[in-house]
Amino acid sequence: MESQHGDAENPNQASVFSEKSIRLGFIRKVYSILMLQLVITFGIMSIFVFINDVRQYSMDHPEIYYSALGIYIGLTLILSCCGDIRRRAPVNIILLGLLTASMGLMLGSIAAYFSVDEVLYAVGICTFICLALTLFTFQTKIDFTLTAGSLGVLGLNLLIFGLMAAIWQTQLLNITYCVLGTLIFSLYLVVDTQLILGGYRYAISPEEYIFAALILYLDIIQLLLFILQIIGGSTKK
Repeated sequence: MESQHGDAENPNQASVFSEKSIRLGFIRKVYSILMLQLVITFGIMSIFVFINDVRQYSMDHPEIYYSALGIYIGLTLILSCCGDIRRRAPVNIILLGLLTASMGLMLGSIAAYFSVDEVLYAVGICTFICLALTLFTFQTKIDFTLTAGSLGVLGLNLLIFGLMAAIWQTQLLNITYCVLGTLIFSLYLVVDTQLILGGYRYAISPEEYIFAALILYLDIIQLLLFILQIIGGSTKK
């Protein structure tokens, strides 16, 4: 009887163990890809920041930014909307690599208009915030995935506020917009991290490691851009 009872429980235990192993492997894969993306992005960005000739060339040729922006938007739409493509290797890795390179060019073109100190401060603050939020998410029991719908509404309101800030350009309005953007995308980072960790109401499938790395990457980049704008705006006289 004991042997039969043990045989009945083993499949469930093996299933739970298998699910945890798959999720852990998924998490390792996502963060490995994310770290590689960030290294490439900041590597490209540093060329624009530390090499004056490249900085000046970028400022004289804004088409670099607009070309990279077009590539970035196109690849983001493909990877976000076409599930078959983003799950097909090695096409998904190639497209994600091109997207990462285009984002590096975009960030470099933007960083060219800021001083080295401003960029370094922004990167340092962004790194601290991302690490703190990630550690918080790993240990909290609060399910933030339930707020995903509300974050979508906040994101839409932020977009409308950004259009207003672009029309009525004042330093206070721009800084307020960037502060709100930083707060909202900090929440996005927490929610998206929980979607990757699993164990909550909603979770991302382990097959979607490219999509998972992409959303974390975009959250971090958006945070960096908002922080850079805050630092740059606050230092203007």
